[in-house]
Order: sequence, then C-alpha cells, then structure tokens
Amino acid sequence: MKNLTFRRFYTSFDHANRNCRSNRATSSSFLPIPHRTIPEPRGQDHDFVAIAHSHLVHGEWPKLAALAAGLTPFRTNHLLLRIQRDPVLSLEFYDWAALHQPSSQNLDTHSIILHILTKAKKFKSAESILRELLIPRTQNSSQELFDAILYSYRLCDSTPGVFDSIFKAYAHLKKFRNATDTFFRMRDYGFLPNIRSCNAFMSSLLDLGRSDIVLAFYREMQRCRMSPNVYTLNMVMCALCNLGNLEKALELFGKMETLGFSPTVSSFNILVAAHCKNGLMGAATKVKNGMGKKGLEPNVVTYNTLIHGFCKERKLQDANKVFNEMKAANVSPNTVTYNTLINGYSPINNSEMGMRLYEEMLKSGVEADIITYNALIMGLCNEGKTKKAAYFVKELDKENLVPNASTFFALISGQCKRQNSERAFQMYKAMKRSGCHPNYDTFKLLISTFCKNKDFEGAIEVLMDMLEIWMAPDEDLLAELFEGLLLSGKSYLANRLQLGAARGRLIPEVYFDSLFSSNQFELRS
Repeated sequence: MKNLTFRRFYTSFDHANRNCRSNRATSSSFLPIPHRTIPEPRGQDHDFVAIAHSHLVHGEWPKLAALAAGLTPFRTNHLLLRIQRDPVLSLEFYDWAALHQPSSQNLDTHSIILHILTKAKKFKSAESILRELLIPRTQNSSQELFDAILYSYRLCDSTPGVFDSIFKAYAHLKKFRNATDTFFRMRDYGFLPNIRSCNAFMSSLLDLGRSDIVLAFYREMQRCRMSPNVYTLNMVMCALCNLGNLEKALELFGKMETLGFSPTVSSFNILVAAHCKNGLMGAATKVKNGMGKKGLEPNVVTYNTLIHGFCKERKLQDANKVFNEMKAANVSPNTVTYNTLINGYSPINNSEMGMRLYEEMLKSGVEADIITYNALIMGLCNEGKTKKAAYFVKELDKENLVPNASTFFALISGQCKRQNSERAFQMYKAMKRSGCHPNYDTFKLLISTFCKNKDFEGAIEVLMDMLEIWMAPDEDLLAELFEGLLLSGKSYLANRLQLGAARGRLIPEVYFDSLFSSNQFELRS
C-alpha cells in the first residue's frame, strides 16, 4: 500500500512537470484568479445577520447564544465577512459557532477563516485548523480544498500566505500527494510556497526515507527559480548521501559559498556521516578537521558520528581518541556517546571496558537507557557471564525500564553460547509472554543451538513458531536441521516438519525433495 501511494505520488509529480513545460511553451502568463461572490442576505437572513453582528461587535455572547439555533452556513459566512478586519474576534466566533451549532459551517466557512487568519499573519492558528480539523475530518480532496480557497480569495482580499499554509499543513501531515498537487496548482496561478514550507516538505520526505523524491522536488524548485537557503541545501546533500551519491553531495557542498551560503555544522555533519557510512574514516576525520577553517566547532553529533564509524570498523583505539578529543574540546558526551562505545566493545569480548564506561557514565550524571543496559548485557553474555548479565536485568526494573527484544536476544545468546538450550528456550518463552517479537537471528540462534545439543524436538518447535509468523528459514538453517535429523534417525520429526511447513507454503516442496535425495533420507508416512 505504501509503495502504491508513492507510485501515485510520482505519477502526479511527472504529469505536473510535463504540464508545466507545456504551459510555459505556449504562454508566459499565469492562470487568472477566478472570482466568486455570495448573494447578499435578504429578508430574515438580513435581519438575523444584522442583529447577530451587533451582538458580536459588542461582545454580547449570551444574546448571541439565544440565536445559535438559527445559524446557517450562509449566515455564518456573512458574519465572518463583516468582522474579517478583526482576526481575533473572527476566530473566536468561528470556534464558538463550531461548538454551539456545528452544522453552521461548510467548506466556504473554513476558507473564509483561513483567509482572515493568514492575511493577519496568524499562520499558526490557520495551520492548526488545517492540520487538526479541516484536513483530517473532511473528505475533501486537495483539489476541492484548493478551489474553495481560490474562489474566495478575492472575496476576502486575501494574500498568497493562505496557499502556503495549505501546502505546509499537507507536508507536516505527510500527505505528499496532496502537497504535490497543491504545489503545482499554486504555481499555475502564480503562487509559490515560501522556502520554510518547502523545507518542511523535504524534511518530512527525508524522515520517510524518500530521498529520491526530495531531489525531484528540488529540481522543480530550481525550474521555478525558487531561492533555497542553507537548510534546503543541507537536505539535498543528505538526500544525495542517502542515495550513495557522495561525489555530488561534495560538489554541492563546494558550491555553497558561490550560492551565497556559509556551510553550517549540520552541513559538515552530513558529510562526516556519509563518509563514515562508507567506511572512509580518514576522509571523515578530514571533513571534521575542516570545520575550523570555516570558524565552526564540531558538536556532539560530529563526535558521536565519528565514534560510531570507528566502532563499526572495530577500530576502538581510534574511537577512544575521538572520545578523549571530545572531552578535551569541552563537548560533553551524552547517552548516545557512551552507548556507542559500550556497543563497540561488546563484539570484541571486552565487557570490562564496557563496565568502566558505564561507571564513568553514571559518575558524569549521564542517564543510562535501555540501549545502555542491552549493550552491557550483550557484552557479558558474549563472554558467557550470564549471572552478571542477570544482575543488570534486575537493574532495569529499578530504573523503570522494560526489557525489549534486544534484551531477550542478548540473554538467549548468552545461554546458547553456553550450549544451555533448555535455559535459552525458557528465555524465548519469557520473550513471547512479554509481547516482544523474536527476529530471524533469534530463531536461527535457537534452532542451531538445539541442533548442536541434539534436541530436535525443541528445534522443530521453534521452527514451527517461525513458520507460524510467515518467516521462512534459509537453506543453511534447514540443511543443519535435516542433517541432524538424518544422523539421529528421527524420521517422525522430519515428517512433522514437512507437513507443518507445507501448510504454510513457506518452504517449497521441491526443496524438501532435494534435501532428502542428497541425504538419501526417506520419509515414512
């Protein structure tokens, strides 16, 4: 479903781009802004609006309440138009009408209040109505909402900020197709969102990992001759790095000053992270060292990124150098810093160093979180120190922290290293009872340990649980299990496995045939 949404988004984007080029080829002018009036109130409507208006301007809310039953969208709209020069009173009346007579508001009513608020530069109030009320609670498409705003634009003598608010609201709500449609319709009528709104749109896309669309949108901004700011360029650099195009990101970084912008600490951090991601630690360090030439100082994010990069490469000595440099520069290590280092020592079986860091962390007043304890528990379990790991599990309760899937995986891993499959299975059951979901690595570790201990009943049970949640084992795992069954002569278990797996259809039957023929293993029905 998510992929389908983005395919539609792309279709809308490409179609609008083609229309843009076509329109510009035939005409350099924008579409004219339509004008729609509403009839003047007559008879009872005229009298009602006149009396209600008098109560409003005099603050006579109790008298107005007596008229609430007679409010209609037509009357509400005329009242808003009469008091539109007072945005505070307009919003107060709009909220009052929604509470006392919800049926007195329609799409035109919402459009009018948005015009009033944005014209008065009360953008937060306008966006609040859009994000919390209008967009989520109505079934109006972006086109219907845009048209309602467009047709009442001249009626309210409005400003382009009203369209900007719609675009930004869609961006914050991650309604990207609606935001895109709004952007192109704005452009067709000669309105463009401000750069902050464009940045909000790009930021939301980055949060969802849609770097490809960020670049497509930036190209459209360039076509529309919209001026970016340094935050825009930072996000474009980030998108390029996410897509593995570090060279183009560096090229854009080099052009920043010619475009009139000075790189920020975030600009450097994006490049540091990209180099670290690619294992280019020497280049990442050079980027960090280049910050001083621009009058900038590395921050906690810079140092944490480098430390993580070195830990990932198992260069703990270099990670420690960065850690010491960080403290010497009076940049206080935070929870992420310590967690990264403790996690770094875990795979190399140096739980002692992890413990020292944990103690330093507490002395420095840095708060330990579940990731800290999981890293310590994993480090201890890797060395078979399961009793000490159990101590830290008890500490979780004291710190009001709840064990998660990573906690259980560490504990299961520790028992598996000790070949204690029975205890590992107990941990696995406790994991399921707690509502944590085992991942593939957990299942594989358990099955492999059961096979090594020749506990094939346990291995089959875990495998069946795995198939139950539609997770297929890989060939190596199946081969290990069947080899054990072959050597132990447990054909009834192999039968059970084949029947259970066939129901889920996660393991092709031909694969069973190949296993049996290669092992010369014949199942008995």
